[in-house]
Amino acid sequence: MQRKLGKLSPRHDARTYRMAVPLAAALPVIPASANWAKDVAWPVWENDRYGCCTQVGVASAIRTWTGAAQAPVLLDDAEVLQNYASATSPPFDPATGANDNGAVELDVLNKWCVDGFERPGQTRDYLTAYGSIAPTDVQGIQRAIAFLGGVYIGLSLPEWACVVGCGDWVFNPQQNNSIAGGHCVWLHGFDADWLYLNTWGEQKRMSWSFLRQFCDEAYGLVSRQNWTGISGLSPNGEALDALVAEMRASAA
Repeated sequence: MQRKLGKLSPRHDARTYRMAVPLAAALPVIPASANWAKDVAWPVWENDRYGCCTQVGVASAIRTWTGAAQAPVLLDDAEVLQNYASATSPPFDPATGANDNGAVELDVLNKWCVDGFERPGQTRDYLTAYGSIAPTDVQGIQRAIAFLGGVYIGLSLPEWACVVGCGDWVFNPQQNNSIAGGHCVWLHGFDADWLYLNTWGEQKRMSWSFLRQFCDEAYGLVSRQNWTGISGLSPNGEALDALVAEMRASAA
């Protein structure tokens, strides 16, 4: 059985902040590993029915950040679908399933920064800033996971990787790697051999070679609302402010 996809082709914008240089200044020594969401039970968030993976990535980021900080904030299915509707045009209809056409990651991130998304409670969730990372920049990906709690990426996923029970995502040039479509995932951990993520309600491992082969966009996300003051490798408020200032300077 094939899984549901929903990430549209990348839209690149020259004004997007570049994350590599400011991250290198913020975290010059990269740890050997980091994982901010070990042993988490992940919802499917309706991604078995609809192409809402770009919003599953948002919900996963919020769950990761808040779970590492204090008490995890877990969006429900209705909130994920409402956020999907708000970031698509024509809008996805949660009541009927109409206009289930997927979304562009850059549109989702811009919407998150400007208008915010639904989350439990009375406060909307706002993203402070985001910056692009080259999918081939291993150190940039590692730094963003260790310092910012994860990386929001897009994949052009091969058909075999969309099949239930396919196991770890490891690139093998000898197999049929025909592309099924685009998929968004949230990377919440890494070590020398693997990247750690959740997708379709499952914990999954991805090899670094798979990332290099199939990732077509990657973004480091800055969330003052969810990620300030966490112990360990993550930043305090002043470090986030300095990082955002550096990102904006690099984009000027």
